[in-house]
Amino acid sequence: MEYISTRGGVGAVDFEGALFSGYAPDGGLFMPRSIPSLDRDTLQRWSSLSYRELVKELCSLFIPAELVPRNTLNDLINRAFSRFRHKDVVHLSRLKDGLNVLELWHGVTYAFKDLSLSCTGQFLQYFLEKKQKHVTILVGTSGDTGSSAIESVRGQKNMDIFVLLPKGFCTQIQELQMTTVIEDNVHVFAARGNSDEIDEPIKELFADVDFAQKYNLMSLNSVNWSRIMVQIAHHFYAYFQCAPSLDINPLPVVEIVVPTGGGGNITAGCIAQKMGLPIQLVTVVNSNDIIHRTVQHGDFSLSESVKPTLASAMDIQDLHRKLSQTLRSCSASDEDIVRAMQHCWEENHYLLCPHSAVAAHYHYSQPEGTPRCCLAPASAAKFQDALLRAGLDPQLPPDISALTVMETRSTPLERGQDWAEVLRERIQARAQQWEMSGQGITQS
Repeated sequence: MEYISTRGGVGAVDFEGALFSGYAPDGGLFMPRSIPSLDRDTLQRWSSLSYRELVKELCSLFIPAELVPRNTLNDLINRAFSRFRHKDVVHLSRLKDGLNVLELWHGVTYAFKDLSLSCTGQFLQYFLEKKQKHVTILVGTSGDTGSSAIESVRGQKNMDIFVLLPKGFCTQIQELQMTTVIEDNVHVFAARGNSDEIDEPIKELFADVDFAQKYNLMSLNSVNWSRIMVQIAHHFYAYFQCAPSLDINPLPVVEIVVPTGGGGNITAGCIAQKMGLPIQLVTVVNSNDIIHRTVQHGDFSLSESVKPTLASAMDIQDLHRKLSQTLRSCSASDEDIVRAMQHCWEENHYLLCPHSAVAAHYHYSQPEGTPRCCLAPASAAKFQDALLRAGLDPQLPPDISALTVMETRSTPLERGQDWAEVLRERIQARAQQWEMSGQGITQS
């Protein structure tokens, strides 16, 4: 299995190369040269698998056994999911009005990104231990990516992670999940900017090829193929849980409703389609609606500013490529989000996070008929302000409540500072600490 850049400016790499690159050197994304096609027999066989086993089967298609032996791959995935609170890793809640909610948030940080990043952390550790190599991970986050990425690598001796968060654009819980991790290999920066602005210094450092190679820079944002690969499993599992029968011909279509921010989850869905899964994808966004405008009208223009909204993880305007014109789409206002949260609570006594509520808003606006599954990317417990606005007041899980009294650590990045230079200096200083400690950093 070879991986090539979406911009076509560099040669092919294997899975290990795609894993450690994040962005390709030409600024594109590494994607498989070819997508495996699954026949009906395979789909029927997979339909009885657990989520955990589905992830193993899918990853084995994209990671050759000569690179990671299958038994080892299985062990890595089992280890990745060992900290999840639900025995099935993910869980489908079947609610009134035909609303099916696939809960993807039973990991450590109560967000769906724990699923892919916990696996990615294990894959990284496997290769780093084999080669005695150190990497520097750069992450820009609009909410949940940073904490999930931190949890996937915290305490590891051969990885340092530098996370930029947009101050004021994350919830208090999201920010605390990052700033309360004080391991030596975790470095959090609170920037006075939005989610697009914090990506700029990261792109600048990756564009400095000499610097990137010297310090083994890599990304764990949505662009990393390893994350997209694991997220393909959401769509297969949702389909198998919600399809009425796999014994009819042609196979029934299930609509998968995907709250969309950076596009990684919807990209995984598009790949699942190409593999032969009979799903209709619906990308749902908040009022920062570039994806909706692109799908509906071919309008890929950037807004003058990114608006703070209840569903902050969708506040991303700088997309790298147009989404497939075969997608359906829907945009929800903050009022729509609140109404969907209230409706779901009144009917089911079930709490939706604001991102999940965008998907539920779409469901409530559609006629009955087509089987549908709404992906729920985060626990409602992480979004207290949105819940209060909807008149809802849940109890916080104890591990989230404990964050408010824990020690925090972060570095402020103010407007007017050269954020790339601040990062550059900190990365260099960390490298010097490694050298002085005698551990050293192995060059690529």
